[in-house]
Amino acid sequence: MPTRLTTRRRKAKAASDAQGGDHANLPAREEIIAFIKEQTGKVGRREIARAFGIKGGDRIFLKHLLKELEEEGLIDRKRKRLTGKDMLPPVVLADIVSRDEDGELIAVPADWDAADDGAAPRILVTLSRRPRPGQPAPGINDRALLRVQRNDEDEDGPAYSGRVIKVLPRQKAQILGIFRPLPGGGGRLIPVDKKMLGKELAIAPGDEGGAGDGDLVAVHVAPQKRYGLDMAKVRERLGSMKSEKAVSQVALHVHNIPHVFPDQVIAEAEAARHVGLAGREDWRDLPIITIDPADAKDHDDAVHARPDDDPKNEGGFVLTVAIADVAAYVRPGSALDREALERGNSVYFPDRVVPMLPERISNDLCSLRPLEDRPAIAVRMVIGADGLKKRHSFHRVMMRSAARLSYQQAQAAIDGRPDGVTGPILEPVLKPLWDCYRCLARARDERQPLALDLPERKIILNAEGMVDQVLVPERLDAHRLIEECMILANVAAAEALEKAKIPFIYRAHDEPSLTKMHALGEVLASVALKMPKQGALRPTLFNRILKAVEGLEHQTFINEVVLRTQSQAEYTSQNYGHFGLNLRRYAHFTSPIRRYADLIVHRALISAHDLGKDGLHPETTHDQLAEISARISAAERRAMAAERETIDRLIAYHLADKVGATFEGQISGVTKSGLFVKLDHTGADGFVPASTIGDDYFRYEEYGHALVGDRTGETYRLGDRVSVKLVEAAPVQGALRFELLSEGRKGAAPLPHGRRGRPGGGKPGGRKGAGTKVRIGSTARRKGGKGRT
Repeated sequence: MPTRLTTRRRKAKAASDAQGGDHANLPAREEIIAFIKEQTGKVGRREIARAFGIKGGDRIFLKHLLKELEEEGLIDRKRKRLTGKDMLPPVVLADIVSRDEDGELIAVPADWDAADDGAAPRILVTLSRRPRPGQPAPGINDRALLRVQRNDEDEDGPAYSGRVIKVLPRQKAQILGIFRPLPGGGGRLIPVDKKMLGKELAIAPGDEGGAGDGDLVAVHVAPQKRYGLDMAKVRERLGSMKSEKAVSQVALHVHNIPHVFPDQVIAEAEAARHVGLAGREDWRDLPIITIDPADAKDHDDAVHARPDDDPKNEGGFVLTVAIADVAAYVRPGSALDREALERGNSVYFPDRVVPMLPERISNDLCSLRPLEDRPAIAVRMVIGADGLKKRHSFHRVMMRSAARLSYQQAQAAIDGRPDGVTGPILEPVLKPLWDCYRCLARARDERQPLALDLPERKIILNAEGMVDQVLVPERLDAHRLIEECMILANVAAAEALEKAKIPFIYRAHDEPSLTKMHALGEVLASVALKMPKQGALRPTLFNRILKAVEGLEHQTFINEVVLRTQSQAEYTSQNYGHFGLNLRRYAHFTSPIRRYADLIVHRALISAHDLGKDGLHPETTHDQLAEISARISAAERRAMAAERETIDRLIAYHLADKVGATFEGQISGVTKSGLFVKLDHTGADGFVPASTIGDDYFRYEEYGHALVGDRTGETYRLGDRVSVKLVEAAPVQGALRFELLSEGRKGAAPLPHGRRGRPGGGKPGGRKGAGTKVRIGSTARRKGGKGRT
């Protein structure tokens, strides 16, 4: 056992002895691990202490023993609960990948981080005893929701068995590409997958499937020939790539994103009529306003603030956030509801939006248009002078927006440049909102959420649907105001539903894993920085790191590494807090037009406050919400991938006629095979193969995020500034290839190797000879607007 763990246990024993611990009844390490693996509900230090009767000073010893087991990799800490190594939650979204020797289906978790957790555990798939009507039988390449449990009887078989809850629609294995005809018939297929860059497929005469030049098609690949190109046959023509929305069309088909509403859904939406005032409070005289991007088509949140006239809350405010009442039009079990669940969220491309709900709902009935009556669910919050929420209440109302403003328009008015719309509401509406925001900002600064500084670029297209310019929009106080209002409303929703004991869907964000924290420590050591001392792992630790590198050459590099250290936020029926926002409980309430999770929260609030008969079904269970959470989390990841790939393709089209040009950029990724470089102006990512760098052999240093020359020690590290020449642009795949013009850091000593190639002899806290000792603070766990927070 490593010396540092023995030292920890000795110190823990001394502390325990000082508080009267006798250690006589402490369980063995094996007993604790076995107990954790047997549990299906929440399990943490408190549950373990209760189960084994551990009291007094012995709790200190237990705390350090659990930390030791975690660092040894014998247990994990996921979603604020301890689990056995590689343990899965009760409901898993899984991909069926093979059959075993008995012909049984084998699946693996769809969202498994092999870099953090190693090889994915295998799941033996079993069918439900009572399959749902019309439920298809699962097969290889299908994606399914599984209810899993440990399979301890067969040590040599899969670690889990999983009962099929639902087989989800998933694109069958196929290759998509752009068809190019040949004069004598037949043609060539240019695949859209980056992994097939430079590899074309041949299509024989008669196998074109009616495809024309430039069409996006799906093909079936014939058995590979020994010589020549692989042969393919067109199975389906998906559309022309000559249309204005052709680039995003590729992403829709590659990721199988539903983008055409079924007739029944459209009919249901068109049949919907405006709801009346019955059963609602009349708030139409409240001068509430919407503030959104200038090009927004739907407006689903509105805000209002006024000074609190309660003498006991001097300097405080009454803040109101009203959200479009989508639940009034989208009823549980309806065609609209089923389609919204299937889509999970709206998907935003530079050239189009694929909405979660038809325009009749999203852009008409539920869009908070100015001077028009609209139903809403509102939360009224009393804010103290310190910016903290004192209390809140939820209401089902009829409102009338007093104005529709853009962020720039609202900010200009506050900065002394009002226009015809903002002038009349500047004093009575806008200034109280900004005064309230200043209070909220003080509370935010005290809370210290994660403060990453990574600019977001916006692509502006021309009339042909191609890139006209790439902008980094200015970050305004108007943006921050709306974000803080929405975050506070989301917190109020979660608190209200927990108090009412109504099941709902949380928006949760786990803290970084120990593996990623150790890797961050190594990166900081490589640039002569120390990990700040910190008793508990919380966002303030990262903020201190980010503050330390402000204005330095490593600023962007460290911001990127800190971002990669974070876990991915998700939807879940179990609360484990939101680490990034530093909040104990959080739910998405503020955008039910574009997120299904918010619609669930609205229905739960309706039920909790007896606001109507269209709330959450009274028999809704945590298990059902766990299934929904898994589906919409997967839909969100699908949307993010599609949006990212579309931007890559658009940028590649934009740069296709600039081959040979020189650009400035920054190394944004380092792998064994080469460097990824992000260009300054466009934010485009391209690749530099390691084989094209200099005349040295470059070795990949994982924990230094660097390529290091064996002979010269010349080093290229994540975040380094470089000059590159564009040598190839592949718009169809969204890929760029660069030639490196800059020289690396001269004379940089190669990082020393230790056990398993880890710098520093395998010790995760530092690296020998680096000249800097890294101290990673204790990682004891602590439960912690718009966009994807």
